[in-house]
Amino acid sequence: MPPVRPAPARTVGQMTNEWCGWREATERALYGPENGFYTRPGGPGPAGHFRTSVHASPLYAGAVATLLCRVDTALGRPDELALVDVGAGRGELLTGVLAALPAEVSARVRPYAVERAARPQGLDPRIDWRGELPAPGSVSGLLFANEWLDNVPVDVVETDEDGVPRRVLVRADGTERLGEPVDGADADWLRRWWAPPLTADATGGGSPGLRAEIGRPRDEAWARAVRTLRAGLAVAADYAHERSGRPLFGTLTGFRDGREVPPVPDGSCDITAHVALDACAGPSAERLTQRAALHALGVTGRRPPLTLAADDPAGYLRALSTAGAAGELTDPAGLGGFGWLMEPVGGECAGLLKGWDA
Repeated sequence: MPPVRPAPARTVGQMTNEWCGWREATERALYGPENGFYTRPGGPGPAGHFRTSVHASPLYAGAVATLLCRVDTALGRPDELALVDVGAGRGELLTGVLAALPAEVSARVRPYAVERAARPQGLDPRIDWRGELPAPGSVSGLLFANEWLDNVPVDVVETDEDGVPRRVLVRADGTERLGEPVDGADADWLRRWWAPPLTADATGGGSPGLRAEIGRPRDEAWARAVRTLRAGLAVAADYAHERSGRPLFGTLTGFRDGREVPPVPDGSCDITAHVALDACAGPSAERLTQRAALHALGVTGRRPPLTLAADDPAGYLRALSTAGAAGELTDPAGLGGFGWLMEPVGGECAGLLKGWDA
């Protein structure tokens, strides 16, 4: 008999006892039209359940504004400069970036919010709110996806007693069992991007009980996002891991009300898993940590000199507060350890973080 793992049962909306893969279950739980965690009417959005870089400090939006200005310069200051926020939440990042831009740049920016939830009330009317990406090759500028890919649903696999990777099936109450062996394109993805140790021996089997998430849907989602640009730069910032250090038991988890909880696909919690950004990356992409990226964009966390405390005590306290916020964004053990995937479209926007004083 396949192993079964009970999970705390919660009832939110319509429950089902049908078994399905985690990808299908997550899609329904997060984005169902009536009871999806992100799409149900009146929900608080991501800020109500976990703290992202956008919510940690306005310095983050300021850094994205700086990057947009560099893209603008590299593209020759076009008449229309796109800023596409993928997974826009409630529009917090776009709002912050628009407020931080110089007036001359802001006047030419066309901001897009790509989000499956309904448009929030009171949002800047300049923001084009849409449920899908703009058409391929239709815009030039900066596409930014902050903690979007970790919410693109994926299937989960686990090795059975013989070390064979099998798809994990789940019910809405979180109960799991093992299904059929993974085959086809998903098996190919695992062999390329997760082994070893998941498929470590000559027969294709690994150790029993190992788990992984199949990131192929995220690779495809990111490729579609990049194709939106005619020219410019696409950036994904997210929880990430590398092939050489994939976690042995996967990273699938849930969040609710600011706390990590079991991932139960009933619409009661966020369901997320870290992203294999190295698998998503195209041939021209650059990968770096958020700490390195923000340093190159002027967010360093350096403490102000003590002499400022005597000359301008209020200014010293403001500078100290700013340094603390920057420190949180760049902490290598926290938000600073996020991965940034930067993919230029056209040669103009390659290397925009190189050669700047960090």
